[in-house]
Amino acid sequence: MDIKNLENIDITLSTASKINEVDFDNLSFGNTFTDHMLVCDFENGVWKKPSIEPYAPFMIDPSAKVFHYGQAIFEGMKAYKDNQDDVWLFRPEQNFERFNKSASRMAMPEVPEDVFMGGLKRLLEIEKKWVKKGDGNSLYIRPFMIATGKGVVAAPAVFYRFMIILSPAKSYYSGEVKVLIAEHFSRAANGGIGAAKAAGNYSAQFYPTKLANEQGFQQIIWTDDATHTKLEEAGTMNVFFRINDTLHTAPTSERILDGITRKSIIDLAKRENINVDIRPVLVEELVEAAKNGSLKEIFGAGTAAVINPIVGFSYKEEYFELPKNEDSFAIDLKKKLTDIQYKNAEDTFGWTVKI
Repeated sequence: MDIKNLENIDITLSTASKINEVDFDNLSFGNTFTDHMLVCDFENGVWKKPSIEPYAPFMIDPSAKVFHYGQAIFEGMKAYKDNQDDVWLFRPEQNFERFNKSASRMAMPEVPEDVFMGGLKRLLEIEKKWVKKGDGNSLYIRPFMIATGKGVVAAPAVFYRFMIILSPAKSYYSGEVKVLIAEHFSRAANGGIGAAKAAGNYSAQFYPTKLANEQGFQQIIWTDDATHTKLEEAGTMNVFFRINDTLHTAPTSERILDGITRKSIIDLAKRENINVDIRPVLVEELVEAAKNGSLKEIFGAGTAAVINPIVGFSYKEEYFELPKNEDSFAIDLKKKLTDIQYKNAEDTFGWTVKI
């Protein structure tokens, strides 16, 4: 079905918009939401007719399996407005494909493309005024699915709810970021759900990150679960290491999320003739590079932050400050990527999709 036709989606518009109550210059990431949301339920093996309705709480049974067995997945996307007031998405098909890979791994039903993509585009058409122009401004998009089926039997649910909510956003992180390299805790394990955007992956990080915060660090660089010798991700982001003029990053795996920003940075770096080395990076390599001066930069990459430079790291109670670089790869690649997203530069890759 063509979800963009009004007869194929139920639309109930809010009687009054909240937009005039929002201070768009002082947004706290992920705490303000637009007037409407998309809702679509899966019942008895079939996806029902989607609806767009006013943003509001909804009732759910206390025995819903999302509460007891953690069947919950999500995606993170952004919409951007160019200088002509057109709204654009960035590689949305990648989010759609990854969402359904997560669904499959969590024994949840895959969401049809006309519900996910068609519903999202219709929702953005309605909420277009919430997408503000200007560098750094965007509309964060959170598609998610939860198990709504009742019962505390340890088995997959048979009822699910897919939703999309929207949140106006500026920069995700601010200030200097110092990281602690994990020596004991792990983000994910082989055979686990680390490559899925499952809610439990993120809650499992909260406690070790809290411990790192208490020591003065903002994030953790996670290491592999078996040996804690391989560098994997930084907080909720993929991570890159610049040693001399080569950009290193770990390959994706069952433990490492296939980041869309990560893939885009790799392609941009190659276009700019930056040498990219995709292989397991050892902690001892990083420490040695920091000691001999060949470590120039570390930065995280993800949808919310885009690129977030890291100013220093600690390992085994030894802290290493990174040098200040006038030829920063992080700064240059972030500008080139955001210029494409905001349509300030030609999209030679075909990544952007107009709403």
